[in-house]
Amino acid sequence: MRVDDKPYRTIWVEDDGWSVGIIDQTLLPHDFVTCRLLSMEDAARAIADMLVRGAPLIGATAAYGVCLAMREDASDENLAYAYDTLFATRPTAVNLSWALDDMRKHLSDVPVGDRVATAYKRAAEICNEDVAISESIGRHGLDLVQALAAHKPAGEPVNILTHCNAGWLATVDWGTATAPIYMAHEAGIPVHVWVDETRPRNQGASLTAWELGQHRIPHTLITDNAGGHLMQHGLVDMCIVGTDRTTAQGDVCNKIGTYLKALAAQDNGVPFYVALPSTTIDWQAGNGVADIPIEQRSGEEVSHISGADEHGARKVIRISPSDTPIRNDAFDVTPARLVTGLITERGLVDANRTALAAAFPDLSDS
Repeated sequence: MRVDDKPYRTIWVEDDGWSVGIIDQTLLPHDFVTCRLLSMEDAARAIADMLVRGAPLIGATAAYGVCLAMREDASDENLAYAYDTLFATRPTAVNLSWALDDMRKHLSDVPVGDRVATAYKRAAEICNEDVAISESIGRHGLDLVQALAAHKPAGEPVNILTHCNAGWLATVDWGTATAPIYMAHEAGIPVHVWVDETRPRNQGASLTAWELGQHRIPHTLITDNAGGHLMQHGLVDMCIVGTDRTTAQGDVCNKIGTYLKALAAQDNGVPFYVALPSTTIDWQAGNGVADIPIEQRSGEEVSHISGADEHGARKVIRISPSDTPIRNDAFDVTPARLVTGLITERGLVDANRTALAAAFPDLSDS
């Protein structure tokens, strides 16, 4: 995708052939800064501190974290250490464990002397596969946008509400929820995006709005609580969100607040779609509320807010009383009954166990 009209991916191997480049997403939208990961510990910190975020990109970063670990020490012991260290960074996104399991599988039977080359080759494949998956999600989602556009007056945009950031910044390229939007825009279909601010980390305000602006896609930032109101007034044609983990029966775990949007969508007859790569499906999880671990993050994300003052200087300020207790659940679970459909790389799939197993028979038994 583009930044100031220059093409970028969210993660890459630098010109030295081994260090890993990323975009520091904690500095957006005010500063676009790239940085280098030089060790497995750097990769772990980048995931834990959310320099990178979004389930697919977390998985890709973990894969390159294993590469960096193998450069330092390709032994079985260090592979196990790297696995455990990276696995502990974020508990909810299933792509993390998927990527680590995949890297361990590809390296376990490889001679120690060949592990570095094998690791970098497989990490690059994981990234390229993610891009191809996102492109497929975009094409299948484009069909839904086109169908809605066909019933709109000429020139009137399809109004799409999204939550958090499931854009190209959350993947290696294209994004999941945004991929159909980008493709519709490129196809000349008028679209307009309602961007939820997504408290407390404001990924909608700082990331989704930024990347849509880079692509000159019409969008409007709204408060998290405005979505239902807009739906009541017929201003939302569809919702598309991403997911960090989807159960085998179609329950969807996404950024906190997604569940409330799904409830409002059902009440107002607005289709609610979830865009996801198959790597996000947890085939071992049944009931999402019971089986998905919900990450508890620092209360400072709620009590403090960061931004830039009128001079562009970055500021962090407290917005709550210093002695107020805070609970900060990072995700919630939207039950499958509220999901109109799952937009996957293999097409639109009903949110239930039978449909998912039929769409992914090669994965559901693994």
